[in-house]
Amino acid sequence: MPDYWSGGAPRDHDRAVTITDAFLSLSARTGRFAFGAPRAFTLAEDGTRLLLLRSAGPEDPVDRLHLLDATTGEERLVADPAVLAPGRAGHRDDLPAVERRLRERTRLVAAGIGTYAATADLATAVLALDGRLFRIDTATGTGTELPVAGPAFDPRPDAAGERVAYVADDALYATPDPEPLSPSDGARWGVAEFAAAEELGRSRGHWWRPDGGALLAARVDESALPRRYFADPAHPGEPAEDFAYPLAGGPNADVQLWVLGLDRSRVRLRWDTAAFPYLCAAAWASDDEVLLTVADRLQQHVLLLTADPATGETRELSRTTDEFWVDDLPGTPARLADGRLLTVHDTPQARGLALDGKPLDTTGLQIRRVVGRLRGRLLCETGQGDPADQYVHLIDPDGGAPEAVTTGPGVHSALAAADTLLLTTADADGIRRRLLLDGRELPLTDLSAALPHRVRPQLARVTELALPTAVVYPRDHAAGRRLPVLLDVYGGPGFQAVAAEPRRWQLRQWWADQGFAVVTTDNRGTPFVSPDFTRAIFRRFSQVALDDQVNALRALSDEHPDLDLGRVGVRGWSYGGYFAALAVLRRPDVFHAACAGAPPTDFRHYDTAYTERYLGLPQDNPAGYADDCLVTDAPGLTRPLLLIHGLADDNVHPSHTLLLSEALTKAGRPHAVLPLPGVTHMTPGGVNEQVTQAELAFLRASLG
Repeated sequence: MPDYWSGGAPRDHDRAVTITDAFLSLSARTGRFAFGAPRAFTLAEDGTRLLLLRSAGPEDPVDRLHLLDATTGEERLVADPAVLAPGRAGHRDDLPAVERRLRERTRLVAAGIGTYAATADLATAVLALDGRLFRIDTATGTGTELPVAGPAFDPRPDAAGERVAYVADDALYATPDPEPLSPSDGARWGVAEFAAAEELGRSRGHWWRPDGGALLAARVDESALPRRYFADPAHPGEPAEDFAYPLAGGPNADVQLWVLGLDRSRVRLRWDTAAFPYLCAAAWASDDEVLLTVADRLQQHVLLLTADPATGETRELSRTTDEFWVDDLPGTPARLADGRLLTVHDTPQARGLALDGKPLDTTGLQIRRVVGRLRGRLLCETGQGDPADQYVHLIDPDGGAPEAVTTGPGVHSALAAADTLLLTTADADGIRRRLLLDGRELPLTDLSAALPHRVRPQLARVTELALPTAVVYPRDHAAGRRLPVLLDVYGGPGFQAVAAEPRRWQLRQWWADQGFAVVTTDNRGTPFVSPDFTRAIFRRFSQVALDDQVNALRALSDEHPDLDLGRVGVRGWSYGGYFAALAVLRRPDVFHAACAGAPPTDFRHYDTAYTERYLGLPQDNPAGYADDCLVTDAPGLTRPLLLIHGLADDNVHPSHTLLLSEALTKAGRPHAVLPLPGVTHMTPGGVNEQVTQAELAFLRASLG
């Protein structure tokens, strides 16, 4: 069995593993170069002020709340955790369990103020710290702690900033009332269930009526779901933690929407929840109307519904149907201010938009997100040409050609309110954020560490499928020197690996400088090339991804003769970990060693909303699920394989890795397992850098 700790790193996981490499140490200290960068932006409805979170410097993980006056350029600190709650530990374990899990769902690793909510004018903001609830007067920077019935989660102010809704112990409250608005019926109130937060893009479960007289609240009944347990073997005397998990082919949470009045009135919104169990989005259109988006179990039909909050009656406004699945396009479906309905309009080659069923002119663009409205037009993030780049365009709902807001390669994103535009540009020169207002440009303060590498990956579209690829060489590489190849891969739905965002190339350049040619390919099934490209994995994950990655490697070797295809390692996390293990199990002729992090080895044990969207129900597609399962391939392993898994991972449960390891052991196939006690799916706090050191030692020993 290979020794993945070779190189002198300690084996005792109860002690901190020293990060001896300068780059990895810097990456860990700076939160992968994110500490000190502004994030979590909220523009006032009139566009004159901006709230944001940012820490005090490149090695400070504690985020504080700041207010920027867009008219004067003045920025002020308005909420500091050290002032609001002196002496707070701020550890992850101090958070209410529901908040820890939501942070996992939304991939939030920040310390200090993780999230906040504010009134439309930004005069009042509310936030929770370790379950304590604070209301912030942003004009004075005064914070007031409010009494709560239990550890507070997801606080939201009403329109006037006078009352605050929050969740405590699965009940929904509105200050100052000490009694819950929700009934004590065994359900969870005011929260997003696992499927919504992890897979459907909805991370909240309660919304104030505009007049502040009632709350729209999700009621989540998880009693039919199986439980998942997490015991920490490093602390065997502590009880296991558990939570409800929607297993592919099994029951989902029963999700309802209720209007809970402050006068104790209760009205349930009624739609066919058996046919459309997924609540994808909800919002108040006015005091007298709720808009909600629901989907069927396989997500082939998505409805936009209008609901009468007084009676609970709903009516269909639009229906989007797809024979594969309806791919989420953020910002749709929606109703414009003039009543017209905005929906996605897909062709095999492009993602577009339609108003009242009539396609808009988006020629040459791939619509990625509808951000909002700016000067009467739709503000959209788009693809154009190379899918590695992202642009911002204005789309005229009344006709006319799209207008480019940004130019030049890179990843451009936007936020707007009134006539104010916040633009973020990420390219080879770094990341820049600026506010545009009244013809003026106001840069945002960024205190993050400078990126150590200016990486220019060699991008190409290869094979007849035009697969997006990138190759990164060592900075001191001399042509003619053959290099072992490291395939740094994701390969799954919903994530684009080949993108012109500079932070994601920093670690790849580090890997290249260790002596590898680092190759990254987006196979079919990944987003932002075309709908046909994404849907090629319908009902079968493994074969398409494997064929595309192998064919891309071979095509690249024709253009890059220094790629030594006799020494190919592969590494990945989550779906990328699945692919890494798949690669050495099924194509040992191409892949010679693999580091598989948090791999879902059998999708019959993964969640409903993600898995069934692509593979269907296990009972309807048993052959597809069986073919994508890695456990049965265990007897055929002939290449070095390192399996890595956090033992507190509530997304891909560690049982996935343990089941594959068990099968490999029974088959007598040598392999290595690196368990990470107490570590979740996100590997924050330097864990990723420690794991990277272990991967490097493993791959060097395995590839020579």
